[in-house]
Amino acid sequence: MSAERTVLKLELRDKHQPGRTFDAFENVHIGLQRQKAAVDLFRGDAENIGWVFEIESTVSNGSEIDFRGPYVHGTPGERFIYLSWGDVGADGTFTMFRRAKVMLNAVEPRLLQMASAGRTLSGSFSLTEARGRGGPLCTTLRPPLIEWTVSLG
Repeated sequence: MSAERTVLKLELRDKHQPGRTFDAFENVHIGLQRQKAAVDLFRGDAENIGWVFEIESTVSNGSEIDFRGPYVHGTPGERFIYLSWGDVGADGTFTMFRRAKVMLNAVEPRLLQMASAGRTLSGSFSLTEARGRGGPLCTTLRPPLIEWTVSLG
């Protein structure tokens, strides 16, 4: 039996930024990890941090959902998106120091189904750690740390 493939439009939006400095890092940025590189970088103190991109979802055996694409990491059943924190040097070099994982298998199947009908699956979360020093978030994002919604377009 062949898998049913759908392109999903995914939007990830931050609600609270940790700032531009952390520990010894003075030019903190965050990017969406595409394969092995962080792309679409934002300063850690940017007013609006967010990404809109596409991934592919497949449904096989009637109900097994999987994800693919250059932004998707992990193994079947445990796929995720990396958000990579790094320090940007004077020469523009991004040196990663931590990451957060946005778990795709934690999205409710009904929301995935709604998003596969040409809508956008949006995840909203804070990029600032709730505990400790309030630095750049380094955790696995699942509800309630991320709120998933579906919108038109």
